[in-house]
Amino acid sequence: MAKLLIIDDERAIRSTLREILEYENYEVDDIDNGVDGLELIKKKKYDLVLCDIKMNKMDGMEVLEQALAYSPDLPFIMISGHGTVETAIEASKKGAFDFISKPPDLNRLLITVRNALDRGTLVTETKVLKRKVSKTRDILGSSENINKIKETIERVAPTEARVLITGANGSGKELVARWLHEKSNRADSPLIEVNCAAIPSELIESELFGHEKGSFTSAVKQRIGKFELANGGTLFLDEIGDMSLSAQAKVLRALQEHKITRVGGEKELEVNVRVLAATNKNLLKEIEDGNFRLDLYHRLNVINIHVPHLSERVDDIPEIAQNFLEEICKEYGMPVKKISENAMSALQALPWTGNVRELHNMIERLIILSDKIITDYDVTAFANPGGGTNIGAAGSIPNGSAQSNTSPATAYDKFTNFQDYKDYAEKEFIKFKLEKNNWNVSKTADDIDIQRSHLYSKIEKFGLKRSAE
Repeated sequence: MAKLLIIDDERAIRSTLREILEYENYEVDDIDNGVDGLELIKKKKYDLVLCDIKMNKMDGMEVLEQALAYSPDLPFIMISGHGTVETAIEASKKGAFDFISKPPDLNRLLITVRNALDRGTLVTETKVLKRKVSKTRDILGSSENINKIKETIERVAPTEARVLITGANGSGKELVARWLHEKSNRADSPLIEVNCAAIPSELIESELFGHEKGSFTSAVKQRIGKFELANGGTLFLDEIGDMSLSAQAKVLRALQEHKITRVGGEKELEVNVRVLAATNKNLLKEIEDGNFRLDLYHRLNVINIHVPHLSERVDDIPEIAQNFLEEICKEYGMPVKKISENAMSALQALPWTGNVRELHNMIERLIILSDKIITDYDVTAFANPGGGTNIGAAGSIPNGSAQSNTSPATAYDKFTNFQDYKDYAEKEFIKFKLEKNNWNVSKTADDIDIQRSHLYSKIEKFGLKRSAE
């Protein structure tokens, strides 16, 4: 229900407007002066304000200016018995949505209110969508290694220096590149990303530099390359160690001369691009093996930022895990679950072969499969990092008192697909909770945060029955 505020020093007008708007199912507050009206705007969240212009204590135009300085997106409809074209124009310039003369026409008033509310909703939705699209995830953690990376980004980002970002897969190299761009003088220009490992060697040159129509068999039209698309901005070459030697030579020329030539073309095109590169390989070893150019390495490696493996900064895991927990629960539209201290310790003790990316996936899995509070038992049963633990244990330890001796490979052999695995885990989890609560369905439903009717359906689906005493 939209919440409206009426500011007018005439009681009759306030009463009439309130009666009309409440009849239309709006929640309405009213006040007789601008000073108190501003206080209400600061204390409460209104969707729309209807404000008189000529009032005691504070003029309506002043209320409009001060309110929009505090809440720029709040729609204002100005009302006055002394309406002129000049007044309406002035109100519009100051940010009012519309201007209505007294006494207000009922139909026009309601249409204007609906339009103003619709506009306010669109503005809010647009801002939310922009945040979702453009927001760069924070670099989480406060370990010495991470603090050093953050300091380096602050120093290097405003410069034009090229940066080589090294680290294992999933450690967050792309995130470092994004922050280097976000904090640079090129932040308003595009950040173009190229995964060199995902593009076949015969197509990488076309991807980077573009091609002319007819330059090869499938070139049915001209293509603009990533260097041109990133002109004025930043080009991020991910997995640069997988780039072919011929493409490396052209990249080196582009870095040296700030010029490129499309595949099959003759014209040189000037480009103004800052290049960031990343790799999970040891480029010095690749140079020794003849797979990477030494001169390109020196061009790219002006500044080196090494992103440590998650196992090298386990003290950061609680902060990262909590952030992922809140983020994922919000995406799923569910209350934020909690992680017990023992569960957090269990997470810190795991072998993180997949780095931060694996931790994100693991937290998502725990949110889906665990109760309101994620326990160390849940981590052991559901996390399964690198195959080191197994969900088969869930079926063999309903009381959490013993571990299964079944090897991970043997435990998973009986599942032919993910749905079978998921059903098995769900069945054993519900069975465990029912037995723990002495088959009190209502208490169990509340315990695992689902509707009782839903739990009955699950019991029927899995054929669960209370064992004879």
